Amino acid sequence: MLLSIVLPARNESVGLAKVLPALRERFPDAELIVVDDGSTDGTPALAEGLGARVLRTPYGMGNGAAIKRGARAARGDVIVFMDADGQHDPAHIPALLCRIEEGHDMAVGARDASGQANRHRGLANAFYNRLASWVTGHPIADLTSGFRAVRASKFREFLHLLPNGFSYPTTITMAFFRSGYPVAYVPIPVHQRVGTASHIRPLKDGVRFLLIIFKIATLYSPLKLFLPTAVAFFLLGAGWYGWTFHDAGRFTNMSALLFSASVIVFLMGLISEQITGLTYLASKDDREVRGE
Repeated sequence: MLLSIVLPARNESVGLAKVLPALRERFPDAELIVVDDGSTDGTPALAEGLGARVLRTPYGMGNGAAIKRGARAARGDVIVFMDADGQHDPAHIPALLCRIEEGHDMAVGARDASGQANRHRGLANAFYNRLASWVTGHPIADLTSGFRAVRASKFREFLHLLPNGFSYPTTITMAFFRSGYPVAYVPIPVHQRVGTASHIRPLKDGVRFLLIIFKIATLYSPLKLFLPTAVAFFLLGAGWYGWTFHDAGRFTNMSALLFSASVIVFLMGLISEQITGLTYLASKDDREVRGE
């Protein structure tokens, strides 16, 4: 089994100077790929000097874009994605690969509370985990972890869904669950990052993570969003009708509007559910054509 290790990097020369030698020592036969996302600090030259294959972009395109580029270029049957800032220890990669060998299609390094950048980030991630667990019906220990091992053929099926920003782990996790690909979580500690400060902006990227969850929820299981909304409109309409009938003995336009909204939202959910089914059916047919 050929292993590829992909590290997206932007101005991470300090971290790579520590991570790449450790990776080469532990995995001498692995393909090391550093995807340079428009660095200005000599990251590409340092990575090449340490024996990594470097994919360069002329300007910053985002973490997700780097992940997609690395996944397309990787030759391995299994790809490990990890940060280039020293937070992820190469010593934990075998634990992820062990879960792949057991039959899982993706193994994710799950951080505990001590692995969160700060208290607010930890609370936000806990909320995302609970929401995503409800949407998928599976316990999700760490929705946003960038440390994971995947079967390359399965991962590439969803490249067109992945955003170019920092929320690619959210999208790929929910896509794997939706397609029935087994996912495992491996508890890991993380180290303090080295080099420049994190490129994640808590408020802006936090809102973006939340929007991604709802966007993927409509792709994963639309009725889980549309049905409660339709029921809420129906109950509001029934309550308003009950009050106006008791107070004035009539059926008002507002009640009609709320009942109509309930029906429309429910029908939109049914249509979205059918579209979702057709989307994943098409992906299955494509795999069969390719003989996978």
